[in-house]
Amino acid sequence: MKTEKITKYIVNWLNNYCKKNNLSGFVIGISGGIDSALTSTLCAMTNKKVILVSMPIRQNKNEYKRAIKHIKTLEENHKNVSSYDIDLTSAFLEIEKVMPFDISKNNLAMANSRSRIRMTTLYSLAQANNCLVVGTGNKVEDFGIGFFTKYGDGGVDISPIADLNKTTVWEIAKELNIIEDIILAAPTDGLWDDNRTDEEQIGASYKELEWAMEYNDDESNLNKREKEVLKIYKKLNKMNEHKIKPIPICIIPEKLKK
Repeated sequence: MKTEKITKYIVNWLNNYCKKNNLSGFVIGISGGIDSALTSTLCAMTNKKVILVSMPIRQNKNEYKRAIKHIKTLEENHKNVSSYDIDLTSAFLEIEKVMPFDISKNNLAMANSRSRIRMTTLYSLAQANNCLVVGTGNKVEDFGIGFFTKYGDGGVDISPIADLNKTTVWEIAKELNIIEDIILAAPTDGLWDDNRTDEEQIGASYKELEWAMEYNDDESNLNKREKEVLKIYKKLNKMNEHKIKPIPICIIPEKLKK
């Protein structure tokens, strides 16, 4: 993998997009995970304005510490980087209080609400600073299994690493000397109080999912685990198709408009 060339390509792409649209820079939510760490590092390398935002909501202490450590590292190494630490827990609690359903029985709805509150915060900061909200999703998450929140972390202006597999993200992160704690941490979306990992939620590793995303041969030749992973991938791909594809539009026939 030509990590150095890919890195330069993405940084140039970010710079050109920003310049073309007459914008000042980028706003990125920092979770303490590898995807947001790499994305924010690439943005910092553009020398444009970069605003990093930590937005804890009942956040796991280790995730929060990794996020703050990464933010401080980028601020020390790049003069164009600044940050905000905005605790959204109280805002989330207020929303929980007024929901007209049993919160305990609708965990997924409220987990996704965390992501959507963060998206709203990022867009407020971006608009106030003439910046773009930058997505941190990778290829498998965004186009394979749809492992993101619609209008949450999926609500962004640009996606610089969405054509990179997770394994490539790790490779480039190592090349760019992103802190080891983040590289070694088990991937998690940070939306659950029990700190479940991505693999625990999905039932397969990212490496397995990357294989499934590319597999097009005879399934009869696969072993038991491979068949299981392929089944998981196909199920999630179909279930989350509404996220991966453009929003359906009801096109009215011209004859009905006359």
